[in-house]
This record gives sequence, C-alpha cells and structure tokens, in this order.
Amino acid sequence: MDVDQYLQRIGYAGPTEPSLETLAALQYAHLTTVPFENLDVVHGVAEMRTSLDWSVPKVVERGRGGWCFELNGAFSALLTALGFDVLRLGAAVLLGGPSKVIDHLTIEVALDQPYLVDVGFGESFTQPLLLNSRTSQDGGSGDYQFFDSSEGLTLTKLDGDIPTPQYRFRRVGHELTDFEAASVELRTNPELHWSNKPFATRLLGVGTDRVTLLKDRLKLTTAGKTTQTPVDEASWDAELSRWFGITP
Repeated sequence: MDVDQYLQRIGYAGPTEPSLETLAALQYAHLTTVPFENLDVVHGVAEMRTSLDWSVPKVVERGRGGWCFELNGAFSALLTALGFDVLRLGAAVLLGGPSKVIDHLTIEVALDQPYLVDVGFGESFTQPLLLNSRTSQDGGSGDYQFFDSSEGLTLTKLDGDIPTPQYRFRRVGHELTDFEAASVELRTNPELHWSNKPFATRLLGVGTDRVTLLKDRLKLTTAGKTTQTPVDEASWDAELSRWFGITP
C-alpha cells in the first residue's frame, strides 16, 4: 500500500506518529473524504471482496467509498502501516433490534489506552471512543457509552432519554477473511436493504455537517439544521457526482 497516496486521498497532511491526536485527525479526514456508500452492492458487482487488494485500490486509486468491510478494512491497514497497534473486531449491528450475527467490522486501536474507531458505520461517532470507559463520552456527533454484558460490549448512542444501541462486539481480533461470509450474505440476500436502496453519506468537513444521498432525496445538515430535497432517477447520478465525486 502506498501510504502517501492514501493520505493524499483523504486530504491529510498532518503528523503521522501514532498518538490520539493523529488518530482522531485521520478518522475525521477519512469520514470527510471517503463516503460510506453501497453502490457496488446495488449494482451487483461480483468482484467485491473483503481483502485489501480490493478495498485499498477502490478507495485510494478509484476515488470511491464503500461499506464497513471495505472502509474499516482499508483504514485499519493504513493505521497499521503508520505504526498504530490495531485489532479488527467483529460486531453485531443492533439498529434493527437484538442480534448475535457478526455483520460489521470495526477497529480497536491501542495507544496509552484502547480506543474504538470506525469510518464505516454511516452517521455515527466521528472521533475515537475510550474503550475502558463506562461513562458517557463525546463521540463528536453526540454522546456515546459502552455497556458490558455476557454477550460483549455494546456501543450505545445517548439520544436524550432514549439510548440507542448501535452494535455489540467482543474485543477479539479477526482476519479480513472472517468477514467474507457476512459480506456475501448482506449483498446477496434480497430481503435486506443493502441491495435495493442506494445511498452515500460523508461529513462535509465542518463539525458534524453532513450530506447524505438516498434513493429519492438529498439530506443536507449544516449548523444543526437538516434540509431534504427530492431527487428523481434522472438527477441522481448528477447529485452523486456533485457531492461525492463518483461517476457510476
């Protein structure tokens, strides 16, 4: 992997020595420049894999985004190349209710203490979260908290009085090949939303301002206010190119 090319792709020119400040800056830069998107899934691209020989060229050379297996896979490889101590973790997404199915790849980074980072979970936390903490902590996009259970550690977003579990994981390292079966299932099961609802989302580089392109609308959040504009099939590709630099 060409580290300099990857850093250029995410517009990062700051320090690269492993530290919490560097990690936070890299995570934010990635979330700003590399969209979380499912276009290859929607288009049924058969070549999709969880391996780095797929994800890194897709992100770095082709200027694309991807989903968790690609984005967190590639980002974890960049962190490793920069000298960070990284574990790839398998998580069960809980946004649709209780689950024990490992269907998400996230990242643990060991510095003076262990941190959770993620660049492949949509509108989620935007800065590293301290894994040893069990109190509320600022995730950039809101407050988050970890809760222990017999099934692992649950990342929860604290939305007022209604905590929202995000995903549950055990702090056990995985190889990228461990996620291949989940990747195939998610992108080929017609009952799941991944293959029939195209989307792309990224931060805009100012706080938590964000743009999200859905199948039928464009969501733009700036200064805490969200506007939604209808998008039809004829203009969808133009919006994708305008906001994400992607040409289908």
